[in-house]
Amino acid sequence: MFEIPVPDEAARLAALERLDGLVKPLGSLGRLEEIAAWLCAAHGSVPPRPLDDVHVVVFAGDHGVSALSAYPREVTAAMVRVFLAGQSGVNVLAAQVGASVRVADIGVDWDGSDVPAEVTAHKIRRGSGSIDVEDALLPGEALAAFEAGRAIADESAEADLLIPGDMGIGNTAVCAAIVAASLGLPAEDVVGTGTGVTEDGLARKIEAVTAALSRTADRVDDPFERLTALGSACLAATAGFLVQAAVRGIPVLLDGVFSGAAALVARDIAPGAEWWWLAGHRSTEPSQAFALKALGLTPILDLGLRLGEGSGAVQAVPTLRAARAIIADMGLLADLA
Repeated sequence: MFEIPVPDEAARLAALERLDGLVKPLGSLGRLEEIAAWLCAAHGSVPPRPLDDVHVVVFAGDHGVSALSAYPREVTAAMVRVFLAGQSGVNVLAAQVGASVRVADIGVDWDGSDVPAEVTAHKIRRGSGSIDVEDALLPGEALAAFEAGRAIADESAEADLLIPGDMGIGNTAVCAAIVAASLGLPAEDVVGTGTGVTEDGLARKIEAVTAALSRTADRVDDPFERLTALGSACLAATAGFLVQAAVRGIPVLLDGVFSGAAALVARDIAPGAEWWWLAGHRSTEPSQAFALKALGLTPILDLGLRLGEGSGAVQAVPTLRAARAIIADMGLLADLA
């Protein structure tokens, strides 16, 4: 269904050759060299283009299992207003690296009539079903949300780097269910504490995800059925965003558990899309580790973050810029007099 371009292997090899010729011992800049070569392949040039135009898109939506969270569902809608006011964690952190932040209401359970039209332009529904007892979405809504995510990526087609963020109370339970269903794992391996639930809350969360997996066991092979049964509109939109970024050849920094779960589904829909993604940071949620291992991605940073919003990936932007700088600006051993 999708034509995913292949990153430029000739540019990657040329980058590796140049990196080996820089004024340093071979391989001494470690992961920075690997990232520099990856960026060269993505941009098809040595050095790669500057990463000046970085877009963060926060996909917002409520989840029917939000009762399992340490915070009430109403926080999602309140946080949309905080994003718009420029006062969220990702707003503050993105400002440090010059990245823009957009919030897209895909499935927030609120009226939202007083916010700018672009916020709700791609809205699919209000909230989602509680996956332990019912499907998250109605038939056709997963595809509609996926297409919405593709459209949002198209609206950022000039970006040098894209970062998918998330906001939605209850989303770590949904992510755990998606990762478990995608990889054939039991709930107890993938469910984490999310926003900070108690030991009893964690047990209830595992029980709910186990029930969801049991209820949908014969329907998860198809990725859109998986999203319908266990996901959410904002998760499906994130998957579409990731696929379309790959179609357009735009590098993506994945954030935490939410974008990791969406990436698993996106890869099933469009194999090869994962060539265009890097993992910005390691989440404290166990399901992200399983997702990234399956995708063959190693996190750039490990700061113990679990905020979401795109906040962890934003912190990795300076590392990507540093990787570009070494291949663009360092001298060559051959030029030493």
